Amino acid sequence: MMILLGVSQVKAQRFELKKPDNPAKCASIKEGRFVRVDYPAGIWNMTIKDNVQTEYFNNGKDYIKSSLVFLNDCSYKAIVIEKTAQNDRIKVGDVFSNIITKTQDNYLQIQTRIGNSQIELIYAKAKSK
Repeated sequence: MMILLGVSQVKAQRFELKKPDNPAKCASIKEGRFVRVDYPAGIWNMTIKDNVQTEYFNNGKDYIKSSLVFLNDCSYKAIVIEKTAQNDRIKVGDVFSNIITKTQDNYLQIQTRIGNSQIELIYAKAKSK
C-alpha cells in the first residue's frame, strides 16, 4: 500500500493548483462524490455523506468506510470503521489526520497523515447532476 501511496503522491505533484482560492473553500469536502486526479474514476472514487466517507476501489468491488470527525473547516480525522479488502495494510480503527491545504474550483489538495507517513492527494469533486 505504501508503494501505491508513493506513486500517488508523485502523480498528484504533477497536477498543481495554480490559482488557489483565498481563503480555501474547505466546506466542499463535507458532502459529495470525489475522484483523484491520478486515477480513473472506475479504479478509485469516494463519496461523503452524513460524516461517513466511503472509498471505492478495485473497480467498485472493494471499499473502505470511515467516520469523519471535523476539527475545524479545513481539518478532519477519518476513522476506519469497515472495509472489505483483506490484503491491504489499512485496518479497522486506523485514524487518518487530514488537512485541506488548498482548493481551486472543484479541486481540493489534502495532506493526509497516518502514523509517521504523510502524503498529499488532490481530489476533484464531481459535478452534481
